[in-house]
Amino acid sequence: RTCDQLRCTACDFRVSLFNDYTWDQSCDYLFFRNNMPEFSKLRAKMIKKKGTRAYACQCSWRSIDELTDLQTEQQLRWVCGKH
Repeated sequence: RTCDQLRCTACDFRVSLFNDYTWDQSCDYLFFRNNMPEFSKLRAKMIKKKGTRAYACQCSWRSIDELTDLQTEQQLRWVCGKH
């Protein structure tokens, strides 16, 4: 089951997702803090990669290429906003 309305309980920001993109390895906390949620600014550190999905809030980010259980990611504070 996937959720398209994730929210971060750490920064209280909605998690944005971008299909067919992955985050550049140079991404850091300040980049997301200063640029979320503006795609035009985020695009500077996104790499087009079919089959991946880039997720980010203001304090965390992930590039996913397979089904992942967020509950196993201890450092993430993302919950589904549908509940």
